[in-house]
Amino acid sequence: MTNGAPDDARMAGRLRQWAERRLPALTRMKTPEALPVELGRKRIYILPTGFGIGFAVVLMVMLVGALNYANNSALLLTCLLGGVAANSMLVAFRNLDGLRLLSVRAEPVTAGDMANVRLEMDAAGRARSALRLDGYGGATHTRVIPQTSSLTELQVPTQARGWMPLPRLRIWTSWPFGLFRAWSWLHPEVAILVYPAPEKSGPPARGADDAHQRDAREGEELAGLREYRAGDPIKHIAWKLSARHHDLLVREMDRPALHDAHMLDWSVLHGLDHEQRIARLARWIVEAHAQGLRWTLHLPSSTLGPAGGSEHYHRCMAALALLP
Repeated sequence: MTNGAPDDARMAGRLRQWAERRLPALTRMKTPEALPVELGRKRIYILPTGFGIGFAVVLMVMLVGALNYANNSALLLTCLLGGVAANSMLVAFRNLDGLRLLSVRAEPVTAGDMANVRLEMDAAGRARSALRLDGYGGATHTRVIPQTSSLTELQVPTQARGWMPLPRLRIWTSWPFGLFRAWSWLHPEVAILVYPAPEKSGPPARGADDAHQRDAREGEELAGLREYRAGDPIKHIAWKLSARHHDLLVREMDRPALHDAHMLDWSVLHGLDHEQRIARLARWIVEAHAQGLRWTLHLPSSTLGPAGGSEHYHRCMAALALLP
């Protein structure tokens, strides 16, 4: 009795090794693959559909009847339909054979939203019709045309912040007659970045009320001269220099720069746990970006800014998403 467990383990190991040699597509279909991914004959499966099984039963009945009554016309029709069915199995297989997945692209999204994943496929010289992609919680139909870039979009649900590996995807077809279904698995080694979900409400960022305030006092140094515009103060006109020109010139003085509206500091968020701090900083970043403001993000290991705009927004949200 004591030797039973080791023998079973050795047998299971030998079975796995045999499966890896004989059925690589079946045993490794859950392992991510580097792009591009090409569908070869060793990783395409094909089985009759329910309609195909019913069609085969009808052919058998027709064959028995034709042989029983020695009806050559019925026998010829049965053989012709059988040949068409067998040929449709080859056509369904060739519809997937050689198909290549070139790239997978997805823009970063906020946790809880649907990510729009774009898959680019190559037809490898011949048109691929009536393809269906199942996975990511949805399904879609597509057609791949030679000599063109074919893009297929799928919606993927997201949950947590950080890098989210894409799950595997099944591609299949029952073209042309629906008698056989050929399918394979695509599992590209691709991950999409998911931004943290901002909190729904809370206090404003420190210094947000000063966002659009400039120091009313002007500097004492001359910044330059420009042409007079309606509404310029009379005291700013450079009369002596204007006398040498056809137009009035106005002195421009240095003005203090716009204050940084948001100082988003991780360390001042007391009384919040780790994820709550991230959610609050995310909300402040979203609000500042929507208002076109500048901000500085202070994190435990880095400081980003002061800056504004879309590039700074994505840099800050990515830093929050990748926090440990």
